[in-house]
Amino acid sequence: MSLWNGPARVGGLVLLCSALAQAALANDFPTSARVLYVNSCIVGGKASYFEMLSKCACALDELAEHVTYDDYDTMQTVVNAMTIGGERGNELRGNEGLKPLQKRYAELNAQAREHCFLKPQ
Repeated sequence: MSLWNGPARVGGLVLLCSALAQAALANDFPTSARVLYVNSCIVGGKASYFEMLSKCACALDELAEHVTYDDYDTMQTVVNAMTIGGERGNELRGNEGLKPLQKRYAELNAQAREHCFLKPQ
């Protein structure tokens, strides 16, 4: 009698499906957010398009493993807002409450880039 017959087989399939579902939930980023991240990453790369596409998609998948989309969206908004020039930008850059979000995003992004063999930004 094989280990994969009967109840053991069903149990194994249930575990496999559960693991796949968890992986899908970990990557709940909308397609548009994925495209924006990957396109931005590709532009800054020095390798071929397909190599950069693969590495940048890997980096976003790695980010998605460690942060929810809502948290990513908040951090990304803060990071982008910090680049606003003039007085409006000064208000944001001077806000001490936003700096931990900016720092966390930089750390997560650096780890993801390293994991996927992308040069640091």
